[in-house]
Formats: sequence, C-alpha cells, structure tokens
Amino acid sequence: MATVVVTRAVRSLTVIPAGVWVLGLVSLLMDLSSEMTHGLLPLYLVSALGTPILAVGAIEGIAEGATLVVRIFSGALSDWLGKRKLLAVFGYGLAAFTKPIFPLASTAGWLFAARFVDRIGKGIRGAPRDALVADLSPAELRGASFGLRQSLDTIGAFAGPLLAIAIMWQTANNFTAVFWVAVIPAFLSFLLIAFAVREPQRSANLRKIRNPISRAELSRLSGPYWWLTGISSAFTLARFSEAFLILKAQEAGLPMAFGPAVLVAMNAVYAFSAYPAGVLADRMDRWTIVTVGIAVLIAADLVLACTQGVTGVILGVMIWGLHMGLTQGLLAALVADAAPAELRGTAFGMFNLSCGVATLLASILAGALWDLAGPQAAFLGGGGFALLALLGLLAVRNHLPKIAIA
Repeated sequence: MATVVVTRAVRSLTVIPAGVWVLGLVSLLMDLSSEMTHGLLPLYLVSALGTPILAVGAIEGIAEGATLVVRIFSGALSDWLGKRKLLAVFGYGLAAFTKPIFPLASTAGWLFAARFVDRIGKGIRGAPRDALVADLSPAELRGASFGLRQSLDTIGAFAGPLLAIAIMWQTANNFTAVFWVAVIPAFLSFLLIAFAVREPQRSANLRKIRNPISRAELSRLSGPYWWLTGISSAFTLARFSEAFLILKAQEAGLPMAFGPAVLVAMNAVYAFSAYPAGVLADRMDRWTIVTVGIAVLIAADLVLACTQGVTGVILGVMIWGLHMGLTQGLLAALVADAAPAELRGTAFGMFNLSCGVATLLASILAGALWDLAGPQAAFLGGGGFALLALLGLLAVRNHLPKIAIA
C-alpha cells in the first residue's frame, strides 16, 4: 500500500499544473518570513516585554481570527470580479510591507498592531488563492494540488524557525536581527505572485455573480457544504494557536533560543504528510483521512497534557503536525468539491469565517485555562473539543460532501 501511494505521489508531481507549483513557492517564501517572526513573538512578548500569557492568547486569537474573518469579503469580491490574482497580490503585498514594523516596534501595542495588519493581509489573500488553486487544478488532481501547496507552504514554516534559531544562536538572542532578516523572503514572495502567476481564463459558461453574499447566492451552496463548515468549525475549537506549543516547550525546559525548534518539529511532519495525504484522498474517501486526523489530534493533546520533559513535548508536537497534514489540505479540497465554480471564493470565505470565530474562542479559552490551571488543563480542554468533533463527524457522516473516486 505504501509503495502504491509513493508511486502515485511521484506521478502526480509531474502533472500538477505549473501555476499550483508557483503558488506553492509563493506560500513557502511568505511562511518562511512569517514563521521566523511568529516563532519568536510569544517568547519576545512574555520574556522581553512582560506580557501575560492570557494577553498572548488574546493577541494570537484575535490576529488569527481576523485573518479568517476577512477571507469572506475577499473571497466574495473575487467571485464578483471574476478574478482571483489581483486580491491575492494585494494580500501578499500588505503582509510584505508590514514586516519591517516588527523590528522597529518597541511596545506590545505596536507588535499587536503589526501582527494584526500582517494577518489581515493573510486574510485578504487566503480565499482568492485557494479558489485560484481550485480553478487551476483538474478535479482528479484536486487533493494532490491542495496537498502540494500545503506541503510547500509548510516547508517554509519549518525552514523559518530553523533560520531563526541560527540567527538567535549567532547573535546572542537578538530578536530584532531575526525580524529584519524575515523582511527579505516576504518581499520575494510578493514579487513572485505579482509577476509569475497567470490566472486561467474564466469559463464563458459560468454565471456572473452580482452579490455573492446575498441570500439567493448563499442558498446555492449545498447542504453538504454547510455540514462540512459546521464540522470543521467544531474541529477548529480544538486547535488553538501554536504559540501554546512553544510556551509548553519552554515550561518543560527548552532554552529560549531553541523555542522555534517546536515549530520546526511540527511543520516538518506537517510538510511531509500533507502531499501524500492529498494524493491518497484522490483515490479514497477523504473523510476517512480527516477522521483519522482528528483522532491523531486527540492523541497529541493527551501527550502534551501528560508529559513534563522536552522529549515528550517534541513528540506531542510532531503528532500535532501529523494531524495538520491529514486534515488541512483535505478540508480545502472538500470545500472546492462542494462549491459551484463561480462561488468558490465565497465558499472559502464563509468556511474560513466560521473557522475564524472558532480559532478566536479556542486561543482565548486556552490562555484562560493555562493561567487558571496550568498547561495540562489547556491541552486536555483541546482534546475534549477534538473528541466532540470526532463524535459529531461520525454522527453526520452521511450528510457530508462526497466525491467520485478516480
């Protein structure tokens, strides 16, 4: 079975459209920049600026929640325009031009503002970019295409912390030096999407969308799509910010300079599991893989709640990364499966709005549990929400979107 999956994965790499590869490289560069910054930001806020853990949770939750909420408007606008690339370029550009604020900021307020605007840029580009991947990808390669983009994105996500560790080591924990270096790949990402991505011609058969978020248009999104959105939102309540993984590792005794190693471990597993999971999902029921992914998250939470040493934390973080690889690209492919082509931007936007609210609640709740009862309570709470999502998924399985197996 493993040999068959590897063979199919290699074969799919040769036929995935070039535009999907370029979008993957764009994501890689921006995540390289973002994770260099965000991998150290929680430690910088707590150790250098004395910010409470609850405030870190609120900052992370609001920033990530805002990212996903903004996607509904950018996604709907891309459907109204019938164009995806323009909004994606604007979103990447906003993130790139915000990056210099991080090394220049001297207070938590400025860092919060920079983090917020940076994530707004992510929100603007997210839904149009995902819809563009779906537009570029043949239906029989949709899982592999989303898996590839996610894998390349996540390679940047673990290369960024590695580079951050090296700079911190060489500069005696100079946070500002890391933040300045992170500016470079952000601008390279912006230039690449601006000049190297070609948007496909809109099909003449697609309807012109006048008001994508009107009741009439939203009613065209199928029942299975809404079931998918509800289950995914419940699942997201179990997935608070990765900032808490970094803080857990530090509490277990990991030196500050190696804090980003947590994201390296998580994203390495994430990167190398997302594409094979996508290829496999083009050959079997995608929900089976998502179900396994939720069960893996429960296991990760249990390990992180019960362990006290650095080795155990790293193991839990790697299991956390595996659940990401098994779920995130597949959920995006399922949205593309369930939505009409002319409403894909809106569909991704509504999906991410719902998940954005859940992300905000999850991170604030995790921060409160951590402050009140310690890290064990935060991770056990996450595991409880994951279990509820798993039971809900099994209960409504017949209502969820399905695809024909190629």
